[in-house]
Amino acid sequence: MNDCIFCKIAAGDIPAKLLYEDDNVVAFNDIQAQAPFHALVIPKQHIATINDLQPENADVLGQMYLAAKQIAQAAGYTEQGYRMVMNCEAGAGQSVFHIHLHVLAGREFSWPPG
Repeated sequence: MNDCIFCKIAAGDIPAKLLYEDDNVVAFNDIQAQAPFHALVIPKQHIATINDLQPENADVLGQMYLAAKQIAQAAGYTEQGYRMVMNCEAGAGQSVFHIHLHVLAGREFSWPPG
């Protein structure tokens, strides 16, 4: 997608301090942090919403979660704990229509989430 900000970050067209990168996934800090540590993990392939996932996307989803674990560990949050969240569609809080996994840590989280 030519107008997708996350596609541009993944392609290196918009500079970002990457926390993680491999052939299929990148992670970077969220500019609208909701916790002391708030990163986003995205696939390099454009997939607009969870509703657009196909069986062939299963591997990249697994890679996203493994990357999230790695960046949480690198930031020192594996013992304290961290939360991972994916929103689907605007009504659930998705504001960029390129799937992304939020990785949040560094504060207490309540349940159910807001």
